[in-house]
Amino acid sequence: MDEIQIGPATPADAGEIYTLQLAAYVAEAQLYDDPHLPALVQPLEDLAAELGESLALKATAGHRIVGAVRGRLDATVLRIGRLVVAPDLQGRGIGTRLLTAIEAAATGRAEWLTLFTGHLSSANIRLYERHGYEETHREQVRPDLTLVHLSKQC
Repeated sequence: MDEIQIGPATPADAGEIYTLQLAAYVAEAQLYDDPHLPALVQPLEDLAAELGESLALKATAGHRIVGAVRGRLDATVLRIGRLVVAPDLQGRGIGTRLLTAIEAAATGRAEWLTLFTGHLSSANIRLYERHGYEETHREQVRPDLTLVHLSKQC
């Protein structure tokens, strides 16, 4: 496999990141028995706009985008979202590299980093906790889905 490179994502990457996002969220949809998760129903045009308006990074192996993450700066808080890795490459540290890179990009721009994941997504929670994120609260959005909110200081 080619060496993984982390760099900025732009609206020109929207189509490939859209496909990656759909593939990566299938497991989450199965876990929560919900094919209508926001990441699965997000219009391509909205994703392209997010890539242009947010701090967006991609991981590439050769010419293939194999991971991505987005962050939105809200005053002194960077809200991290949609950290995705190609299903065939999960468990190889790509998610960790993307998380570390977006944290580094927020240095000097944010005081806090926040993110959330579903309560059944134990691998995601472990990843975030390994990187110093602490649970701040839980938000029940449906009887079968609770969001776990985590944050850490920059």
